[in-house]
Amino acid sequence: MKKAVVIGGGHAGVEAGLALARMGIDTTLLCLNLDSISFLACNPSIGGTAKGHLVCEIDALGGQMGINTDKTLIQLRMLNLGKGPAVQSLRAQSDKNEYHNEMKRTLESQQNLHIKQAEAIDIITENNVVKAVKTAQGDTLEADAVVVATGVYLNSSIIIGEYTRDVGPNGFANAKQLTQSLINLGFNVRRFKTGTPARVHFDSLNLSLMTEQIGDEGIQTFSFLTDTQPENKVKCYLTYTTKETKDIILKNLDRCPMYNGSISGVGPRYCPSIESKVVRFADKERHQVFLEPESLSTKEYYVQGVSTSMPIDVQKQMYKSIIGLENVEILRDAYAIEYDCIDSTQLYPTLEYKGCRGLFTAGQINGSSGYEEAGAQGLIAGINAGLYLQGKEPLILKRNESYIGVLIDDLVTKGTEEPYRMMTSRAEYRLHLRQDNADLRLTPYAIQIGLANEKRQKKYYDKLQELEKAKSELNKTFSPNEVRELFEFAKENLPKSGITLEGIIRRNNIDAILAKRFLNVFENISEMTLRTLSTDIKYDGYLKREEEQIASFIKNETILIPKDYNYSNIHGLRKEAIEKLNLIKPASLGQASRISGVNPADIAVLLCNLKK
Repeated sequence: MKKAVVIGGGHAGVEAGLALARMGIDTTLLCLNLDSISFLACNPSIGGTAKGHLVCEIDALGGQMGINTDKTLIQLRMLNLGKGPAVQSLRAQSDKNEYHNEMKRTLESQQNLHIKQAEAIDIITENNVVKAVKTAQGDTLEADAVVVATGVYLNSSIIIGEYTRDVGPNGFANAKQLTQSLINLGFNVRRFKTGTPARVHFDSLNLSLMTEQIGDEGIQTFSFLTDTQPENKVKCYLTYTTKETKDIILKNLDRCPMYNGSISGVGPRYCPSIESKVVRFADKERHQVFLEPESLSTKEYYVQGVSTSMPIDVQKQMYKSIIGLENVEILRDAYAIEYDCIDSTQLYPTLEYKGCRGLFTAGQINGSSGYEEAGAQGLIAGINAGLYLQGKEPLILKRNESYIGVLIDDLVTKGTEEPYRMMTSRAEYRLHLRQDNADLRLTPYAIQIGLANEKRQKKYYDKLQELEKAKSELNKTFSPNEVRELFEFAKENLPKSGITLEGIIRRNNIDAILAKRFLNVFENISEMTLRTLSTDIKYDGYLKREEEQIASFIKNETILIPKDYNYSNIHGLRKEAIEKLNLIKPASLGQASRISGVNPADIAVLLCNLKK
């Protein structure tokens, strides 16, 4: 049996390990500390804008994040409900402790998967092919494929003001030797930075000065396998920083590691520290702050929006200046964390390293940020490592197929100079890439690969049948009298003559679910299927326009380029284009067109040569 080793037990590592094991590969998952498996080191939440899409796609492909989030969440919301379906995103407050426990149980119960507490220090290769992994404890594990998913643990250090400590998140041990092994293999290593806010005691908060944030009922869940709506068990709270907060930060900027040179790593643009927000948005007198529960088993609350690396005395002043936190008790101080990561343009779209067969990387080591981005990459790296070992064609998701495809294409084609975060604006075809239809888009791949169990396959085929059955009813015609009650309830103008069911659903205030309540239609059709049907009907014109754009996009994606293609010999290509193309080694003409420094004229020249 082929053997694989996954280095890292975070969100990328667990998805990679589970995918490999479920594909029949004898897999060992190495983790520095088993207590840190799938640890929610920063925000105790899963999902959010665009991130919710990633979790639904992970689930549709047979991954685990969505299943375990639904099992352990304590609040579920749909962000942007007042906007169009393309930008609506699921977000859950997860029980931090139970999420870890549930994922650890999942790993322990998985056939073909062995979890081991150990530190990987060296990746052994022969003739640029992976052979084994060495651990600090003296073990050597044979490996036909390796997935490196080390998160933020490579040479990591925590920074609080003048205090620095060489550890990983939350004080867990870090990985001190593996970076050198990666450098020896030819990886370009750089330094990134992220941070986390303080954790505070719930009883010290003045909730009367804050706005309650409650969960939503009757909405989609992350996993298409979840049969019952999870229960909303907690509330979150919205408050704001003050002018005093701003003044405290500006007065102490010379003591801030972000601005006095103590931190060299590049931080995330779209999840900045509070000091960065105050400096970048100098005209704003206040910023939003959300108080979010960490778990049902603790009174620790997470102060979202106020991550910082300020010294402890400044942190105390700063947090106490926030509305409702005047008497706050800080349980865990905020900190910044620096860590090593690689240049993601050194990877193929499969997430395999260009310099070594059988070596894949996934997650924050690739320069991304966030649990969801990590989980998505881990799943794809695990799948492609498994397909590599099975001698099969890899899985490369296109930008028109998934947010995962957008994420990976951005990383390997454009690279990133800061921690990369997924956003809906990055996806050109986001109306097609919705949460509700992730199963229709991606579950066929899971079935083909062998990651869709019987329940998932049945759910998928049942939905296809339901959609066909529901569409067959759309031409039914109803008289004004038959729809009167429905239209009055929805505050819609009554039609003057007969109207089809499809015409009814096109009305602004009516969807297929509401139509089912008032009319004798859609018998035995699930709400999930009716949500998809409603969106497809209401946005039909926009979807058709996107389909035309996708057809043009696919033309270039199907023009494949050999891995060993030598661009240096192509007459007419500019020097910069030759350098970039030889560096990235694009898999298709489409990918080549997205490389920074390659212009349309270069693509025209390349196309002519490919045709020859």
